[in-house]
Amino acid sequence: MRITFVASEVGNGMRRNLTMTLAVIITVAVSLGLFGASLLVRAQVSTMKDFWYDKVEVSIFLCGKGSDTPSCSGGPVTVAQRDQIKADLESLKPIVESIYYESQAEAYDRFKEQFKNSPIVDNVSAGALPESFRVKLSDPTKYDVVASAFAGRPGIEQVNDQRQILDKFFRLLGGLQLIALLIAIAMLIVTVLLIVNTMRVAAFSRRRETSIMRLVGASNFYIQLPFLLEAAFAAGAGALLAIGSLVLMKAVVVDGVLAPSFQFTAFVGWDAVLTIAPLMLITGVLLAGLAAFFTLRKYLRV
Repeated sequence: MRITFVASEVGNGMRRNLTMTLAVIITVAVSLGLFGASLLVRAQVSTMKDFWYDKVEVSIFLCGKGSDTPSCSGGPVTVAQRDQIKADLESLKPIVESIYYESQAEAYDRFKEQFKNSPIVDNVSAGALPESFRVKLSDPTKYDVVASAFAGRPGIEQVNDQRQILDKFFRLLGGLQLIALLIAIAMLIVTVLLIVNTMRVAAFSRRRETSIMRLVGASNFYIQLPFLLEAAFAAGAGALLAIGSLVLMKAVVVDGVLAPSFQFTAFVGWDAVLTIAPLMLITGVLLAGLAAFFTLRKYLRV
């Protein structure tokens, strides 16, 4: 009997405030959709970091004929200097995972392949490109170990870390992610305020029923339960819509558009969606329940 009564009260309350209930559902869907999208972007940035940081290399450019750095004052790198640099790199294992030597001719071939459709190729000769060692580290964060050992050394013009370029790119993505998260939080606050107003209207419109229930000895929880369930149902419906939009974004935008167009990088998998979806549902229902609970404590007093 009690379950039937509570269920009927929930249904009656939602019919009486149908417009407000629809507003809560839509607002929750939008806010949680943004929240879920920001979490998906965060997971995507993390996936790209793991993918690219695993592939970054430290480039050690050797002195050539046109080098003007102080470490190249003795002229182009000698065979003895090159062999010693390679031997010293070998001694840094296991920090150094692999070493690849690229001659000027190989650097020129790679340059022509990268810029094959650009007129700049006609203005560059093989002798203008330096020899280099491409060093892959077992841990890309150990760049300072290589830099401190080889930067400024005779025969070495420059030591470059590709991770520094990637860090700038990922900082940009992190800024965009922060903006999306702040917008999502703002929308969640708007959702909470809307739920508070909805509960106030519902409590006011049913104040006679709640007064009678209080007079016949109903507990506070029993009186509040229909209102809490209304808020939870509306938030749950909005969360399901938001989860559906997240799944659609992953299937259409990520898998259907981005992944085929940008095959040079990794994209977030379905495991991230399966992790984010329950969090979205719990966040929506919990925020709605707490907002309704604290509002009802005040407006259901008789």
